[in-house]
Amino acid sequence: MSHSPVHPQKKRVVITGIGAVTPLGLDAPSTWSALQEGRSGVAAITRFDASTCTTQIAAEVKGFDVTAALPAPLHPVPGGEPITQAMNGKESRRFGRFAHLGVKAALEAYADSGLDTVRATLNPKRVGINIGVGMGGLPEIEETYHDFMQKGFKRISPYFIPQTIPNMVGGQVSILLHFQGPNLCTVTACASSAHAIGESMRLIQRGEADVMIAGGAESTVSPLGVGGFAAMRALSTRNDAPEKASRPFDRDRDGFVLGEGAAILVLEELEHARARRAKIYAELVGYGASGDAYHMTSPAPEGEGGQRAMELALADAGIERTQVGYVNAHGTSTPAGDVEEARAIRRVFSTSSTDQIVVSSTKSMTGHLLGAAGGLEGMVCALVVRDGVIPPTINLEHLDPGCLELGMDFCAHQAQKRPQLKYALSNSFGFGGTNACLIFGKL
Repeated sequence: MSHSPVHPQKKRVVITGIGAVTPLGLDAPSTWSALQEGRSGVAAITRFDASTCTTQIAAEVKGFDVTAALPAPLHPVPGGEPITQAMNGKESRRFGRFAHLGVKAALEAYADSGLDTVRATLNPKRVGINIGVGMGGLPEIEETYHDFMQKGFKRISPYFIPQTIPNMVGGQVSILLHFQGPNLCTVTACASSAHAIGESMRLIQRGEADVMIAGGAESTVSPLGVGGFAAMRALSTRNDAPEKASRPFDRDRDGFVLGEGAAILVLEELEHARARRAKIYAELVGYGASGDAYHMTSPAPEGEGGQRAMELALADAGIERTQVGYVNAHGTSTPAGDVEEARAIRRVFSTSSTDQIVVSSTKSMTGHLLGAAGGLEGMVCALVVRDGVIPPTINLEHLDPGCLELGMDFCAHQAQKRPQLKYALSNSFGFGGTNACLIFGKL
């Protein structure tokens, strides 16, 4: 289907590359397969001893090695040395784990896009980076402070500051690939990477870039990360059944599960992509952002702020709400947030038939990747419109009465095939009352 934008002066933006490192897989294809199969990435925490914490589970990235060889060498600088690994051992010590994950996912997305094969034709000043991060190098801050308290200033690494600053992911990707366009890092809590993708779309639409590498990275599975959220009573304490702990929209949910990972998209101006005959996953057709102006950690009543973000994205896309077939909900598995969001979705799509709109939360499988969540769920939506397959909400055994009364399909347990699906919407909401909504369409 060819999309006819409401504002013809705006350039059209498509997704030409994806990359991911998640609790379900070390690349995008394995992650997508696991999501369709309904597998859980949640297990007992292994990164530290959590035995005295009320929450002892998380969705960790397993078996990741940032120094592992890439599937194929990359040649981002004509005549320069090829990139054969995301980082070598010496380089890896200069960066925090969140950067390890983000750089690897970005290189995968870049390779997947095919841009490396036409690198000599690209204007590096027209290719930018915006990789959102919510909290940065929290584990590295903890470790360095522990060493400092034990042995003083001499134990502080000269790499400590670069290990913790959120924009080091985008900075390193820019250096590795020698791209000199806008180099940004969006920090808006759990909406960080969704905002990063949306604002990157705007840069391309305004003609300020031809390509943007956008998404998010996060790694805060650490004593203070888990302990801090546990102190807020925000996390599930279903320690005896980790794979059942993340249960968005379920009557018996008791909090979210902390996850880690990275997901990156290559956004490209449509004609730029067509000129090089790039494969295209989907078109990014709409973006909406709003603020609740209500509470630092609780959503506005009835999900009012999220509703406005969805309405803005629909208006930006210039499509009828009846054309949207899937909503990837923010759906964190918290007692208040899930029902409020579901009600907002129902109000937005009140003119759609209840059997047309399908809602699911992939956080039921991945846990909550915080600043990287929007990047991962944006990738999911791009693949949903490409493949016509909607991943399920697992662990949805007893639909919350507040959701049941809405009459929507929450895609419990098993993926659904929807080959005619044309548009998918992704919600991302963050502490501070910040909201982002992205809409992806079939080209």
